[in-house]
Amino acid sequence: MIHVVPFDNLGRMNIDWLNSRFHFNFSGVAAPMGFGFGPLRVWNDDEIAAQSGFPMHGHRDMEIITYVTKGAISHEDSLGNKGRTPAGDVQVMSAGTGIMHSEFNAEDEMTHLFQIWIEPRQAKLKPRWDQAQFPKGDRANRLVPLASGEEAVLSANTGTLLIHQDATLFGALVEKGKSVTYEQKPDRMAYLVVAEGSVDVDGVTLKTRDGVAIAADTPVEIKAPEGAEFLLFDLPRPQQRPN
Repeated sequence: MIHVVPFDNLGRMNIDWLNSRFHFNFSGVAAPMGFGFGPLRVWNDDEIAAQSGFPMHGHRDMEIITYVTKGAISHEDSLGNKGRTPAGDVQVMSAGTGIMHSEFNAEDEMTHLFQIWIEPRQAKLKPRWDQAQFPKGDRANRLVPLASGEEAVLSANTGTLLIHQDATLFGALVEKGKSVTYEQKPDRMAYLVVAEGSVDVDGVTLKTRDGVAIAADTPVEIKAPEGAEFLLFDLPRPQQRPN
């Protein structure tokens, strides 16, 4: 029901400008969560050195979410989009039929971010890019949808970024001694990663940058004894094929 993925156990790749940890298999590196958790395929924990980054490269048929926890990342793509996403904010790229992009740390300090890939509900969509601000004060002691493809979530939260999947990425900033409850439905599951601090998930303690896969079928209480920031991706469970 709850499977913890400690930061120290993540897959690793280090080059001169990039220190990466992988929750899922990536770039030939094995990771604890294998090839995916439902439609969730990538959750990379990247530290990018100052004045460096990913040069122009291509993707297709993937929804790519970037959440910055420290510093900022500057985006440029083949559609003509340009933008700078600072800590606490989010950018989303639908690769669709194909897009070229670069992600560069133009700052004078290290940038830390989570890069998250989720399969779209259909292939060959029109490529797009978007970003949004999410003030941390708005996330105090509650789950705020950052990106979603669920119609009910998007209609109720006008600032939520669009992704093409029946899933919602939530962010929360929980004060010391407080908690939030994730109302998991029977046909859903979740993947949670702690951005800062520590949390207690139904009696299991997670430290900074740890992950946990949740398939509980019941409400899950997430406590923050010392305060914490975390992301939670609510996902559809794979449909079981009839015998």
